[in-house]
Amino acid sequence: MKFSFNRPLKILLATNSMILFAAAMIGPIYALFVQKIGGDLLDASFAGGLFALAAGITVLLFGKFSDKVKENEIIIVVGYLIMAIGFMLYVFVNSVIFLLIVQVIIGFGEAIYAPAFDALYSKHLDGNKTGTQWGAWESMNYFTMAVSAVLGGFLVTKIGFNALFVIMSALCLISAIYILFLPRKVL
Repeated sequence: MKFSFNRPLKILLATNSMILFAAAMIGPIYALFVQKIGGDLLDASFAGGLFALAAGITVLLFGKFSDKVKENEIIIVVGYLIMAIGFMLYVFVNSVIFLLIVQVIIGFGEAIYAPAFDALYSKHLDGNKTGTQWGAWESMNYFTMAVSAVLGGFLVTKIGFNALFVIMSALCLISAIYILFLPRKVL
């Protein structure tokens, strides 16, 4: 099976895969982190719910906003940077309340970039291959989840949660910086 992607789609797939990779590294071991800071399973569930609520509200607002902005790349960069900050803040989490604040920040970051990313990705689709090209993003999402779930557990086992959070933040920061300094005509 041969896939053909233009340069903007390749860049968007590569940078977004780093964001998705970072986010999925904590997924399977999140409850263990919550327990480590003194929380329980209900706290982990509440944090997940708060993340989704913050993201759901924000994505509606930034969907409309991204329709009015000329350079969606900047919105993507801002979202990636907020996620980088949120992931770095995990290093300092020492209570469930602080965890909830961090979850909201990460939810905002994800919700800010998502509509702009989707709009930009859609803009560069080949009209005859939209299913294939969106399918590539979907499969990339699952492949990054598969690898990052295992790698996240491995890293925490070997070097701890803080190292994992720094790596997660760095992946987001690298993606943001790359897109920020990319010539605008590329995307």
